[in-house]
Amino acid sequence: MPAAQTSVAPSSLLRFLPSGKSLLVGFALVGLAVGAYLGARETSLFAVRRVEVAGARPRVVQRVDEALASLDGRSLVTVDGGAIARRLETLPDVRLISYDRAFPHTVRVVVSAERPVAILRHGTEAWLVSERGRILRRLSSHPRSTLPRIWTADASLPDEEALLSEDDSLRPALALGRALSADRRFFGQVREARSVEGEIVFVLSSGTELRLGAASDMPLQIAVAKRILHLVRPGARYVDVSVPGRPVAFE
Repeated sequence: MPAAQTSVAPSSLLRFLPSGKSLLVGFALVGLAVGAYLGARETSLFAVRRVEVAGARPRVVQRVDEALASLDGRSLVTVDGGAIARRLETLPDVRLISYDRAFPHTVRVVVSAERPVAILRHGTEAWLVSERGRILRRLSSHPRSTLPRIWTADASLPDEEALLSEDDSLRPALALGRALSADRRFFGQVREARSVEGEIVFVLSSGTELRLGAASDMPLQIAVAKRILHLVRPGARYVDVSVPGRPVAFE
């Protein structure tokens, strides 16, 4: 037998279509929402009156407060990450982590201050470098600092606030940043950092070279190096922890 065919009358379909009254109500609600948004942008109903900054030391928080002072009075609706980041561009050592608009009048901002980890040297020139490899500022030719030195023979000198390029100057800075995060006390023993054929070498205050290879597991490598350094005589020529499971020391 042929399959039974069913048909739906046009009048039945009309029952599922919104009525003219429903459409008018829907358009009216959309119009009200758009009008409320535009009104909030243009009026002081949600004007910024307070900026709360967290995530950094009080001195850094004060600098961020000053940089964001121009948000005062601006509609909270128009404040976004881009607006905040543009104002923080004057602080090269500060990064925006997150922000939140706490209606009706507060902006909450979480920032991170880049930590200096090294002095980049090129002849008589010197720069302060952050853990991300950013040039924080130019220093005097003989800076008084206990931070490790990174020597570069690159002919192109970096600009302030620039990130070091992906060359031998950047790798030691990144390795020093990981060392600082892994063990602050051990980091204080590092006198110099360099890249030798793509492998990281720290020179400790004792004169011992700490060979880290690609420095792919800094916490483990530092832990192994500390144990080995306790076993060898002070001033050993080098300790190689490029393979942490098979450390090598040469006295």
